[in-house]
Amino acid sequence: MENFTAYNPTKLHFGKNVTDKLGETILEYGKRVLLMHGKGSIQKNGIYDKVINQLKSINAEIIEYSGIKSNPLVTDVSEAAQLGKLNNIDVILAVGGGSVIDSAKITALAIANNSDPWAIMKYKVKPETTIPLVAVLTLAATGTEMNGAAVLQNQETDEKIGYITALSYPAHSFLDPEFTYSVPKNYTAYGIADLIAHALEAYFGEGDASLSDRFVEVIIKEAMEYGPLVLQNPESYEYRANIMWAATTALNGLTNYGRKSGDWGVHDIGHNLSYLFDTPHGATLTIAYPAWLKLQKDRIPERVKQLGNQLFGTNSADETIENLEKFFKSIDCPIKLSDINIGNDKKEEITNQMLKNKINGMAHTLSDEDRTRIVELMM
Repeated sequence: MENFTAYNPTKLHFGKNVTDKLGETILEYGKRVLLMHGKGSIQKNGIYDKVINQLKSINAEIIEYSGIKSNPLVTDVSEAAQLGKLNNIDVILAVGGGSVIDSAKITALAIANNSDPWAIMKYKVKPETTIPLVAVLTLAATGTEMNGAAVLQNQETDEKIGYITALSYPAHSFLDPEFTYSVPKNYTAYGIADLIAHALEAYFGEGDASLSDRFVEVIIKEAMEYGPLVLQNPESYEYRANIMWAATTALNGLTNYGRKSGDWGVHDIGHNLSYLFDTPHGATLTIAYPAWLKLQKDRIPERVKQLGNQLFGTNSADETIENLEKFFKSIDCPIKLSDINIGNDKKEEITNQMLKNKINGMAHTLSDEDRTRIVELMM
């Protein structure tokens, strides 16, 4: 096991009606609030009104930035940061899924350090401080509510990349499973896929950590048990709660302690696909993971076999991959690019994108030949 430091400063509030304390939590940081959210779903499902009522209860001055899309853009972050600086905000309140919260994280850094958001994302600027961030989660998927990572895309540079700093842990995150009742079936499934992919990225990382392996296996089993149930019963509090907490634990550090790193090569593949085709993040991962495993199965056969044995009771790498594909298909997630109507006519474009951005993993490095092969395996 590798040396490690366990650190998670986010105070997470989980359960029914936890946002009843949102106003008093915001007041810890001030009354000038930059409220960031997406394209309108929280207005339709009533979450927006609950949040606004909490802010009104403390006489907050509300500055809003809305319209953040599911594959978030650095241009939105730049505009939100300018708005925040102009209004001298005290705190950011992000209400939404991973895209909104990720955008808010980089907005907070850009405001506090008077820096260009993309320069931060590219590690050209080292932030020294941040604006306090409070998150209200509405989609169980990315785990951003309890970690310091964020992902943005830049249409000028043809990149979708991740960034991580300890400064970006939300100060508080509020998770009410009832806030996920209205999430459409397909996005619920993509969230389930995303949390599984996060767990797998840790599992195939560098370093031997048996307890972290067991955390991964149990988190994936939880997702495989309750995922189909929540798709059949979307307003079951128990099922929504179990998936919501599984998504958080899949990427709050628990699965990485004792390792040097996760791998994250599959996420790199997925980010490039979602950049090219605006494909939902979780859908790119269920396409990319089987392809990546097929590439790796002869290189790390015992590791892939061990995963399958623990999850499915199987005894070979091929059976592991086959059963993982079956599960993804059972929750209506794509496992091939053809499943989302991307055909061979796009093969060259995808390959060029993968080669240009040098998609790679931290533990299992990829050659140009590997990148080309992965595209073939995804078709």
